Amino acid sequence: MLRTLTVWNFALLEHVEINFDGGLNILTGETGAGKSILIDALGAVLGHRLSADAIRTGCDWLRVEAIFDISGETRLHELLAEQAIDDEDDSLIVTRQIATKGKNVILVNGCHVTLGTLRAIGEFLVDIHGQHENLSLVRSENQFALLDGSDDSIARLRSSYVESYFAWRDMAAELEEIKASANISADRMDMLKWQAREIGEANLRLHEDEELEAEINRLSNAERITENVEGAAALLEGGGGSEGLLASIGELQRRIGTLRQFDKAFDEAAPMVEDAVCQLKEVFYAVQGYRDGLEFDPERLDALQSRMDVIDKLERKYGASIEDVLAYREKIEKEIEGFENFDERMAALEEKCAETRAEAERQAAFLTEKRKAAAKKLSAAIVEQLVALGMPDARLDVALSASNLSARGADAIEMLFSANAGEEMRPLAKVASGGELSRIALAIKTVAAAGDSVAQSMVFDEIDTGIGGRTAQMVAERIALVASRKQVLCITHLPQIACMADVHYYLEKSAKDGKTSTDVRALPPKERAKEIARMASGADATAASLTNAKEMIARAAEIKKTLRIRAEA
Repeated sequence: MLRTLTVWNFALLEHVEINFDGGLNILTGETGAGKSILIDALGAVLGHRLSADAIRTGCDWLRVEAIFDISGETRLHELLAEQAIDDEDDSLIVTRQIATKGKNVILVNGCHVTLGTLRAIGEFLVDIHGQHENLSLVRSENQFALLDGSDDSIARLRSSYVESYFAWRDMAAELEEIKASANISADRMDMLKWQAREIGEANLRLHEDEELEAEINRLSNAERITENVEGAAALLEGGGGSEGLLASIGELQRRIGTLRQFDKAFDEAAPMVEDAVCQLKEVFYAVQGYRDGLEFDPERLDALQSRMDVIDKLERKYGASIEDVLAYREKIEKEIEGFENFDERMAALEEKCAETRAEAERQAAFLTEKRKAAAKKLSAAIVEQLVALGMPDARLDVALSASNLSARGADAIEMLFSANAGEEMRPLAKVASGGELSRIALAIKTVAAAGDSVAQSMVFDEIDTGIGGRTAQMVAERIALVASRKQVLCITHLPQIACMADVHYYLEKSAKDGKTSTDVRALPPKERAKEIARMASGADATAASLTNAKEMIARAAEIKKTLRIRAEA
C-alpha cells in the first residue's frame, strides 16, 4: 500500500508531499491544477516512461519518492530477494531522479536497479487505470491477461503448455533446416569426400608439427652443434697438451683436502668443491653421450621437410593448426554422414516432431477447457457489476474460438457486448461508447479487486469521464466497493464519487513571482463540504449547496458502511 508520495520539481509540482491512507483517497481540483501530473509522478516510481521534459522550468532535476507498506506481499518479497534488496521491515522506498543532462537514478531501498527491474516491482505495487486504458480493453492480449488472471490454475496449465509448444516449434524449425539442406549438390558431396580423404591420408598427429620443427632445426644446424659439442668435450677432458676442467678441479679437490688437515677454515669450501666435481662430471657424461649419439642424415632432413610441407599445405587450406585441420575433417564427416543418412533421419525426426506437436495440442486442449469454464464465471461476474452500474440489459461474453497453435495456446479471444435488450452481441470495440467502456472497465476492476493477484493499491484517473446522474452514483458505489478491499486513489470531477472519500485531497494552482505551482492538502470536514458543493453547483458554495453536500457525505458514509459489511461477509 502506498504510504507517502513526495515530488520535487515535476512540472507544476515544485515540492509536494502526500501521506495516503487506506481505503478511498479522492483527489479533486480545478481543471489544469495538476491532478494527472501527480499520477504521472506516481507512475515514474512504478517504471513508467520519464523524460527530462517533465523537469520544472528553471530547475536542473526532478525527483519522485514513494514509500510503500509491502507486508503480506509474498511474491514481491521473493522478487526483491532475487535482486538482493533488503525489505525486512516490510517497507519499500522507491526513488527516481532525472537531470536535465539526462542522468537517471533509480533506487529501491537504497539499491540501484534498472528500469526493467523497477517495472517488474511496480506491477506488484500499484494498478493505474485511466481513460486510455479503457481502449486497451479491446486488445486481445489484454483480454487474455484478464481471463488467465481470473483463475490461478490457468497460469500453471499455460506454463506447462508453453514448454511443450516451444519444444515442438524448435523441433519443427530443425526439421525445416534439414529439409533445406537436402538440396546440397552432388558436386559439394564429392568435394567434401575428397577433402576428408586428403586429410585422412596425411595421418596427422596432434603437435606433430612442433616435433618436426624441433628436429628440423637440429638437423639444419648440424655443423654448429658438432663444433660446440666437441668444444665442450675438449674443455672438460683436455687434450693437445692442455689440462681439462675435470683434471683441474680434481687437483683443486685434492689440495683443498690437504689444507683441511691443517686448518678447519677450509671445512666449508671442501663440500662445495666436491659438489662442483660431481656436477661437472654430470655435464661431461651428458656431453659425451650426446657426442656419441651424433648422427646427421641429410636424407632424414629432406624427409622431415617434405612432411612439414604436407602439414603446411593442409593448414593453409583447412585451419591454422593440426587441431583445426582435424576438427574440420570431423565436421565435414558429420555433414557427409548426415547426407548419407538423410532419409532415415528425416523419418525419425518427423515422427518425433509429430509426437511433440500432439503433446502440445493435448495440453492446449486442457488449457482451452479451463479457459472456457473461467470465461463463463468471469463474464457473469462482470455482467453482475454492469447491472449494478446502471446497465440492466447489458450482456457480455468472453468468447473463445479455435486458432492455430501459438504461445498463448490454441485459442482466439474476443469480448462480445450488447448494452440493450434485443440487440445482437458484437465485438466490444464496435458497439461500446466511451461512457460504456468506462463502466465496463470499472466493472472489470471491481471483479479483479476481489482477487489476491491484484496490486494492493489502485488508481482511477478520471474514469468517470462521460457519465453523470444516476450512473455517476452507481460508479461511485463501485469505486467505494473496490476501496473496501484495496487502497484506491481516484481523480474525479463528480461530487457523487468525491463524497465517498475516506480522505479528500485538494489540488490548488497558484502563481508567485511569475511562476505557477500546485499545492496539495487534505481537506478537513468543513472544507470538504465546500469542495463537494462547488463540484455539484459549479460555483461558490451557497447555504443550499452546502446543505446538499453535507447530506451527500452523510448518505455516502451509510453506503460505505454497508459495502464494507458486504465485503467482510
